Amino acid sequence: MSQTAESVHARAREAVSALEDRLWNVSLALHREPETAYEEHRAARLLTGELERDGFELERGVAGLPTAFVARTGSVSGGGPCVAVLMEYDALPSLGHACGHNLIASAGLGAALAVRAALGEFEGSLLAVGTPAEERGGGKVAQVAAGLFDGVDAALMFHPGVHDWTWAPLTASAQVRVGFHGRAAHPTGSPTEGIDALGALIQLFNTLGVLSRRLPAGSHVHGIVTDGGRATNVVPAYAEGMFGLRGATTSALEDLVDELRSCAQGVASATRTGVEVADVGGRYEHFRDNEVLSGLFAGHLGRAGIRLSEPEPGVYLGSSDFGNVSTLVPGIHPWVAIMGTEGSGHTYEFAEAAAGPRARRVMTAAAEALACTAIDVLLRSDVRDRAWARLRAKAAEGL
Repeated sequence: MSQTAESVHARAREAVSALEDRLWNVSLALHREPETAYEEHRAARLLTGELERDGFELERGVAGLPTAFVARTGSVSGGGPCVAVLMEYDALPSLGHACGHNLIASAGLGAALAVRAALGEFEGSLLAVGTPAEERGGGKVAQVAAGLFDGVDAALMFHPGVHDWTWAPLTASAQVRVGFHGRAAHPTGSPTEGIDALGALIQLFNTLGVLSRRLPAGSHVHGIVTDGGRATNVVPAYAEGMFGLRGATTSALEDLVDELRSCAQGVASATRTGVEVADVGGRYEHFRDNEVLSGLFAGHLGRAGIRLSEPEPGVYLGSSDFGNVSTLVPGIHPWVAIMGTEGSGHTYEFAEAAAGPRARRVMTAAAEALACTAIDVLLRSDVRDRAWARLRAKAAEGL
């Protein structure tokens, strides 16, 4: 790499160091006042205010989402390469920032501010993208559909966790509602007149239990009863369940949704009920890691003494709407530990760790590595070419 690029990296790291207290205050402010999906109004105001303060041009409410935004800097012509740094900031109900999104937001903010400070005027564009509702609903799904990532050469973010991994094994996922329609009756006075919708739903759970035994690695289905009737002395005329489905790949998820639909229709036929099967929200596609970019990030992160390794085979970390972005443009989603492997995300302990001293070190290191990776993409055509070639090869192989 040329000395010029190295000097830009050095300026970016210096900028993050100068910003560290400011970034940590942003992270703690988000942590103190967690907001759930689509309700992140304070978070969006805080982050956009910080970006506007440093000269970014703001567009709020993008993709029809009131708490989403895009902040831009770079050449006014709009030509040249384009990098998007993504920020998540929604929290979990009752648990707060038990997924560490306060750190994703503050590190992304730091990276964006540092790239602008290090590069000054440059040919190309840097986008700082506020992406709400990752935990529920999928803000990035709507942003992809709205064309927000069209023309972007790389989408960059990191995620705190309990592993130091170069990329996150994230499955495709969907939420599916199944509703059975039967006929109400008195279970004693008119037992033959009733058609038990709840009985049909329970039978579906039993059928899916059998199905689960033969699902491939990375695929599973789990559900809850959301409507099981109102009184024990009335045969339920309607019963409803919500099911979460995951597949190691997007095509595996599609197969599983088809299996669920087939099981539901079979149960309906056997129980003489009617059935409705419908998606709830947008589907999350599986994550496609771009090894060209994640390798650069890992190298930059190593300067802070954090060494990333490949994920443990057969371990899946969940799902994210970032998968939909990674299908469209080269992307990274490395996992950086803020607590030991004895811990777990989505717990009170993880929420506490997301405001601790190790989290601060990780936030700062991740901001530096994201900034330097963005600079690589903006300044080096060979990086962009190799990243796009890798994405296209994975798409062709169905990976």
